[in-house]
Amino acid sequence: MATSPCSSSGVSSSSSSGLGADAGLEIRTRSVEQTLVPLVSQITTLINHKDKPKRSDKTLQAIQRVGQAVNLAVGRFVTVGEAIANENHELKEEMSVACIEARRAGETIAQLTDVASLDHPESDSHITIFTDKTGVVKAARLLLSSVTKVLVLADRIVIKQIITSRNKVLATMEQLEKVSSFQEFVQIFSQFGNEMVEFAHLTGDRQNDLKDEKKKARMAASRAVLEKCTMMLLTASKTCLRHPDCESARINKDGVFHRMRLALEQVIEIVTDSRPNGENEMAPISIYSGIKEFKNKVEGLRENLYFLSKENLSTMLEVILEHTEDFTDSAYTSHEHREHILELSKQAKMELEQLVSVWMQAQNQKTKDLMEDLEVAILKTCQCMNELKREVHSAATSLAADLLKYHTDHMVLKALKITGVEGNLEAVAEYTCKLSEQKEQLVEMCRLLRHVSGTEPLEITCIHAEDTFQVTGPQIISAAETLALHPSSKIAKENLEVFCEAWESQLSDMSLLLREINDVFEGRRGEKRVYLSLPRPGKHNANLKALKPVKLDTEEQAKIAKLGLELHLLTSDVDSETEKWEDQENEIVQHGQGMSSMAYSMYLFTRGEGLLKTTQDLFHQAEIFATEGTKLASALHALSDQVHNDDKPLLLLEAEKLISMCKQLQITAKASAQGKSATFTKVDACILKTRNVMTLLCQLLPLCCKLLRRNKAGNGCLKPAPPWKEDRIRTGTNAHTPERRVDTFGIKSLENHVTNMTFLESK
Repeated sequence: MATSPCSSSGVSSSSSSGLGADAGLEIRTRSVEQTLVPLVSQITTLINHKDKPKRSDKTLQAIQRVGQAVNLAVGRFVTVGEAIANENHELKEEMSVACIEARRAGETIAQLTDVASLDHPESDSHITIFTDKTGVVKAARLLLSSVTKVLVLADRIVIKQIITSRNKVLATMEQLEKVSSFQEFVQIFSQFGNEMVEFAHLTGDRQNDLKDEKKKARMAASRAVLEKCTMMLLTASKTCLRHPDCESARINKDGVFHRMRLALEQVIEIVTDSRPNGENEMAPISIYSGIKEFKNKVEGLRENLYFLSKENLSTMLEVILEHTEDFTDSAYTSHEHREHILELSKQAKMELEQLVSVWMQAQNQKTKDLMEDLEVAILKTCQCMNELKREVHSAATSLAADLLKYHTDHMVLKALKITGVEGNLEAVAEYTCKLSEQKEQLVEMCRLLRHVSGTEPLEITCIHAEDTFQVTGPQIISAAETLALHPSSKIAKENLEVFCEAWESQLSDMSLLLREINDVFEGRRGEKRVYLSLPRPGKHNANLKALKPVKLDTEEQAKIAKLGLELHLLTSDVDSETEKWEDQENEIVQHGQGMSSMAYSMYLFTRGEGLLKTTQDLFHQAEIFATEGTKLASALHALSDQVHNDDKPLLLLEAEKLISMCKQLQITAKASAQGKSATFTKVDACILKTRNVMTLLCQLLPLCCKLLRRNKAGNGCLKPAPPWKEDRIRTGTNAHTPERRVDTFGIKSLENHVTNMTFLESK
């Protein structure tokens, strides 16, 4: 008899039920898991009642109602499963068998729970849940197993849709590669854009549904590549058509097509849970994960002195110390960090030697003194590893912060654009060398950050960033060379702009990634999730389940996507300002960080990602954001009492502006909206007003820090610049404001095909 997979998939059941686990049915998505939860709950109720000695009439009636409800629900469920089987012949046989088993199990449970009319449920004349205790367990196992199988088979159809969509995209890409005229290209690219929108919808829904956070991060990385490459493919192909004999233009275009194919292949690997040629995925071990595993083994000696060998422990430490060579061998690691890492590595070896010595003695003779010595050795070894972890974290994050700040002016990109338009091949060659150096610095930064990322999803994001810099650097160079060879070509200029935008966007994303890594290290990540809390169906809004997704037209999607991007850039600016404060516990900083986190979740909503799933979630988040802004205004009023009288009016004026904006946002978020048009208008208004508040916040944070410093109320609120950077970092600020950067992002032809990819209709 088949057994239930539910206990292994995260759907809990009472241990008394005796339900086993079917290893052949792995549940990979939240939707399948959540569908099983109520069924497991009802069956668990029945199983737990079979052994209860006291059975009142009320209890018997309740048992019968539950049994009938299970049978009716299974009947409806099976009807849907059979319809799916009829529409998908390749699954028909398996699906039909599972449906028959489910229906039979449901009917058996209904019969066994038909006890309400019996005066003596234990009578031999009628088999019930009380007389056939093993029968109800078998029926429950069969029911859960068969229902799970139906759900998993239905999930295969979703996977099939994604594969079919990918195949259509690949076929159209092949046509795009071979076109020889603009007219033909525009026609096929229009079809390609629609197919990419469909693929984005399917993969976005799948990404949100995946249980495995690692797979979810890989899917997000692949989808980000496809999103950015769609515009690159457009301009690179047009440039190649305009200049068919230009070798650098061909190299540029081929690079985009190759990268898109790799991303499409990775999406299929994720959804099918497969690797090419049956290979197993071997992810490189980071220093963080190595230290975590090593410490777990060391601390396990308290419970068991014999569960591993000293050779295993020594090998684990050797692997960790080999990885630290990525830091000590790096040209970008400071001398101070390098020395500290080497010292701690040497100390770790000594601590392990001492631990092994005491450990071996304790295996032979368990005296009180030896066990105390072992405890001391364990503590000292773990403390040394913690210090090593802290040191590599400091080395990686300080390097990242310095490099990101150093390259924020994008001077090399600006120079490439200028010299390219001038047709100055010699100058372009000079600046491409500088860009290659910058690329190597950023790639090294990503490699070091991967070691200290703290979680597998962040580690995957670091790997994605490294790949992006590795690929985009040479693509910028080929685009710049093309422009230098054809300085009057508008399309060649536009093509270079697109690749430079991608580089700048990745640098901006690195600032967000660095913040996430620091949050994990400092243990702040859990606190930030409070800002993303959502209303639960049935608790905050009884009608939440009845809400239907609103399908936006192309123009509306483009508008929301543009607003979302502006919000994204502003959150990056706010994060940059808050990081300048040494006192991270300052009330103003705390509120600013909270508002930035909430604004970022609203930006993710515009991409069809993150925790905000419906427009109601967005409106609820906007209300909380406005409340947090009001709290910040109160903190500004408190600060006004500390500053000089000359500064007080300005601060109070800004605080009143903030209060007014937050009130307007709250009114908008609470206003009722019926119908598609009204809902879109409300979404648009909420994001727009949030953007305005964030713009004001970008001005407030540096003002407050300046006033604190001037009035000596916050000495040292700004972090001092590293001495090696003072003569390297340019004092000029980035001329690109968020507004200008957004405008240049959206001027390309057929923009709607890209913006459609970032806003799923079901969100």
